[in-house]
Amino acid sequence: MADIFEATRPDDYLMRLAASDLGRGYKAMVTAELALADGHTVVDVGCGPGADLLAFSAAVGADGLVVGIDHDVEAVEAARERVAGTRNVTVRTGDAHELDLDAGSVDRAHTDRVLQHVADPGRAVDEIARVLRPGGRAVLAEPDWGTLAIDGPDRATTHAYQAYVVEEVVRNAWTGRQLPALAARSGLSVRRVVPVTAVFRDVGEADAVLGLGRVARRARGAGYLDPDAYERWVAHLTTAAFFASVTLFVVVADR
Repeated sequence: MADIFEATRPDDYLMRLAASDLGRGYKAMVTAELALADGHTVVDVGCGPGADLLAFSAAVGADGLVVGIDHDVEAVEAARERVAGTRNVTVRTGDAHELDLDAGSVDRAHTDRVLQHVADPGRAVDEIARVLRPGGRAVLAEPDWGTLAIDGPDRATTHAYQAYVVEEVVRNAWTGRQLPALAARSGLSVRRVVPVTAVFRDVGEADAVLGLGRVARRARGAGYLDPDAYERWVAHLTTAAFFASVTLFVVVADR
């Protein structure tokens, strides 16, 4: 495996992505779509290490409240450290399928690349709809891995790699395209669907976001790529002109 590929997913992956040009760009757009105002209560479902909590805190002001919820204990601890001393932010462990919040108790709800991983995305969106006040807003951002496009060495190898990502790597790989329907079925009124397509022309940058090397090794181990196909894939990505893209969909929905 060429040195350009990361051997393992780094612990700071989520914060590193948030700090990248790609992350800053779409997160600023998501925050604008939330239309946060002084005094709002906003819940960040699946807040992870808290990449968005401080921006939300500043937007809702001293009279507002930001609630970060995540099922991962280590992520919650990292988020608490990040917002330490910020009086209008609280972070706690919880389940996206059963939010520990009263019905109609929040003005805004946010998820970012969370529903692709949960056991039941529809139930999680139901919970978001339940806790939103009438007139409240949810902004949900999810990738659709069926949109993954990579210029590989040949069609069969590229299709095999893509199939592995969709079938084995991401639990709910098509969440992006399903999100508007999930929101509508939960009683939310979908106002906008905004596509955000990430385009990569540098293999190292793409690997840092997409984990190309790690996924290729796993695809080989799972039999999606035979050894020869694996070698072709790696050789092409590291020597040819590189191109990859994937689309994330931002759904803006009101209660």
